[in-house]
Amino acid sequence: MPKNIFTRGRSISLNRKHRIVAAGVGTLGAAAVALTAVPASGQTTTSEAAPTAKVAYSTKQIQDVHAGVTGQLAGASQKVAAIEAKQEAAAKKETAAKKAAAEKAAAKREAKQSASRSAERTEVKKSYPNNLDGWIREARAIMKKHGIPGSYEGIYRNIMRESSGNPKAINDWDINAINGIPSKGLLQVIPPTFEAYHVPGTPKNIWDPVANIVAACNYAADKYGTMDNVDSAY
Repeated sequence: MPKNIFTRGRSISLNRKHRIVAAGVGTLGAAAVALTAVPASGQTTTSEAAPTAKVAYSTKQIQDVHAGVTGQLAGASQKVAAIEAKQEAAAKKETAAKKAAAEKAAAKREAKQSASRSAERTEVKKSYPNNLDGWIREARAIMKKHGIPGSYEGIYRNIMRESSGNPKAINDWDINAINGIPSKGLLQVIPPTFEAYHVPGTPKNIWDPVANIVAACNYAADKYGTMDNVDSAY
């Protein structure tokens, strides 16, 4: 039998079909009350919180990443160490080469100086006979060292004319003797000339035969070019 409902003062008779629809609407309304508002994301939530899900964490990937970074750093360190070692080896090689070159140059200089000293010692130690021939030869060796010209023949010739080979000869009658500065020695040199043309390395003694020859030849080279050009008193 149909029921009556009122709508704005009017009664409406509901048949069986209408009652089923109304019941469905009521059920939906009740269900709607139990639901919360739908959020903007479109997901629905209920008034009762959902249980918290358990999340499983793993450190394997982190460990792998850490190991990878450590390996890269170790590789980079090895490369840097290799480069530094190579540079250090090159620097040591260059230093060793420079040291060897310096030592070789020093040894060469020392050998040259040693040879020079040996030659000088040989020259100094070289013995000349204590006679006219020995005096002339020793004088010429000293003259050669100092760049003073004069042949054996030219020196011998002038000695024989001036003193006849007597190292103690003295002129006591010419103008020099009159002036108080007589000529002395093998090549009859006056004291002022001997002092002015004395050559270092020989005795400062006008009577010394070698010193007398060298000083006289030094004077002749200055005034005449060489003792070889002197053919008379000079």
